[in-house]
This record gives sequence, structure tokens and C-alpha cells, in this order.
Amino acid sequence: MQTVTLGQSDLHVTPVCLGTMTFGEQVGESEAHTILDRALVRGVNFLDTAEMYAVPPKAQTFGATETILGHWFARNPGMRQRVVLASKVAGPARGMNWIRQGSLDLTAADIVAACEASLRRLQTDHIDLYQIHWPVRHVPAFGGTYFNPAHDRAGTSTIPEQLEGLARLVSAGKVRAIGLSNETPYGVMEFIRLAEQHGLPRVVSVQNPYCLINRVVDNALDEVLYRQQVALLAYSPLGFGLLTGKYDSSGITSPSAPRGRMSLYEAMQKQRWGRPDALMAAAKYNAMALRHGLTPTRMALAFCFTNWRVASTIIGVTTLAQLDENLDAFGTTLSPELLAEIDQIRWQHRDPAQ
Repeated sequence: MQTVTLGQSDLHVTPVCLGTMTFGEQVGESEAHTILDRALVRGVNFLDTAEMYAVPPKAQTFGATETILGHWFARNPGMRQRVVLASKVAGPARGMNWIRQGSLDLTAADIVAACEASLRRLQTDHIDLYQIHWPVRHVPAFGGTYFNPAHDRAGTSTIPEQLEGLARLVSAGKVRAIGLSNETPYGVMEFIRLAEQHGLPRVVSVQNPYCLINRVVDNALDEVLYRQQVALLAYSPLGFGLLTGKYDSSGITSPSAPRGRMSLYEAMQKQRWGRPDALMAAAKYNAMALRHGLTPTRMALAFCFTNWRVASTIIGVTTLAQLDENLDAFGTTLSPELLAEIDQIRWQHRDPAQ
């Protein structure tokens, strides 16, 4: 694969990124290493992880994914230099007392300490792209619909303070570039404005959901990213498996549902991807793909792979077969007529998994 440049950084990544949040929960270490080996053989040079992983998050698996990656780097001398490694510091840890005692803040000191812990688990001296997993301030993320000023919290760290923490890491050579995740147009613009005002590092990327059943990026964030030269890293391009078609006949709660994170974890069934409206819209997209001679997986991934908004698409897998299927979809193009049909369904259903 040819590489793309992330924003205004000197990071050159493949347009497909291997997400690793299943490693340490659905995928054991040996299988994870096999998947990593195959991804590199297939040309992928971009890996994404987070201190919070594996998912679903719990105390027993906090940091497990980074540890698995660290063991892989240690087992393969020289491999670290071949990949662009991204990780994330968790945002306010409401309900997750194992992360900074459940703090609702994220100070500069927190960011530095979290990064240093990640470096130890990853067995590396630097992280290429270090991202804030979700904002400190109240935003309508992870299924939230509306911004509500009443939910704002006083006394939490400011964006300049968060940038200061990231700046320390960049100055120390522990981080090459910084990014955001689950951000809004306001958040991206404010991080850029304050970085330029105070001479602090500028964000180069934003990692947000982007798929057929969640195109919130198209509602103004895309213009911000384009005009500010910030790269979009699209996560959940298959809508947590809904856009593979595997749940179309059984649903996600039936005893006969195929094994997948939506059928395995009850908590996920109650989140945005498990909404009846999301399942209904996904089934329509999946049927459309089959009518056009494509698998649902191939059409959903091609939608991201070929979209001008997307710099790199993050795929998450649990088997080699899934990895190969996802990578085989690269290079698929969608006709203008098919894209118009996709927009018609979006007009009817909007973004049911936002």
C-alpha cells in the first residue's frame, strides 16, 4: 500500500490501520501476534491501541493490549522501527475506578504519567501518535445526542493544560505527534487555536467513528478537518459487525446469533450500535450490497477506503480470515449510482448509531 501523511506531521501511514482493542479479551496473545505478523506481511504499517484496552473495559484487562504489543515488539527486534504506533490516554474515567481512581479530570501530569506507563507496557521509547481518547469537557459522544450546558463541570483541566502535558512528551522525544479522538468541530478548532496561540503542538489527526450507520463526521466536522489539514482516522467502519450482515437474520440477542462482540457482551447491546434503528438501517445497507454483487463487508469498507474525508480506516479483527477479508476489500470502488443509493438510505435513517 502507498502511504498517506497524517495532517501536518511527518508520519506516513498506510490507509488501513490495524486496531487492536480485541487483543487481550476476544483474542489471546499468541493469536494476536499471528494477526500482527500477517498484517505487516499484507503491507499494513499502522497500529492503533490505547491504555484502556482491551474492550469491553475492565480492571483485569486494563493495559493488556499494550502489553501484548510490547511482547510482540520484544519478540521481533527491529519491528518497532517498521510501524507507526498510535496509542491513547483515556479521558475522564467515570465508572472506571481502575483508571486514575475514576477521576473526572485529565491534567497535564495525568497525561505524562499515562504515556510513560504505556511506553513501559509497549516496551518502546516513543509513541508516534498519542491521542486523547475522549474529551474532558461534556460532549455528546458514545451515543449521546445533544450538548447540554447543564452537564458542564467546573474545575477540570483546560485545553491549554492538556496541550502542555502533550508538549512535555513531544519535547522529551516520547511522542512524535498528537491527536484527538471522539471530538467535535468545536473541540478540534479550539485545540488548534490554542496550540497556535501558545506555541504548543498542533493536533494532526482525529479518530472518530465513521461508517454507513454513523456519518456524523459529515455534519460539519469534515469541513473543519479539510480546511485545517487534520487527518480523519475512521474507526468502526463495520459498525461493530452490523455492516457485515452476520446479524441480519438472527439479531444480536438471539441464542443463534453469530459470535461477535455485539452478541457476546450484553453491555454493548445497550449501546449505540445495538439500537433497533441501527440494526434496521444496517440490514438495508447489507441488502443493497448483495444486490450490487458485493459482500456487505466489502461495500462498507470501500465506503471508507475511497472516501475523501478518510486518511486511514481502522479495522478490528479477531481472526486471520477476518483480517484477510478486510484487506482484500482495499481497492474496491463504488459506482456513483451505488453511492447515490447509499445517500438515499442515509436520508431516510440518518445516523442511527451516532
